[in-house]
Amino acid sequence: MNKPDFATMTRSEFRQYILEHREDDEAVSIYVERFQDPNAKVYPPTTGLNDPDVATALRERLEQRRNQA
Repeated sequence: MNKPDFATMTRSEFRQYILEHREDDEAVSIYVERFQDPNAKVYPPTTGLNDPDVATALRERLEQRRNQA
C-alpha cells in the first residue's frame, strides 16, 4: 500500500486520513508532531496515585471487582 504524502496534506485532509486508517501508527505520530501546540497549557492532576485517598479508593474499587467475579 502506498502512503500519501503527509507533508502536502491539509490538516483536515490529514485528520480524515487518520480517521479512515486508525491502524497507521506512523501517520498518527506524524500528525501529532505536526499539529501539536508548543504553547499549550498542561494541567497536571491535583492528586497523584501516591495520595492516601486515591490509594484507598483504588483498593476499594479493586476489592469490589474481585467480589463481583
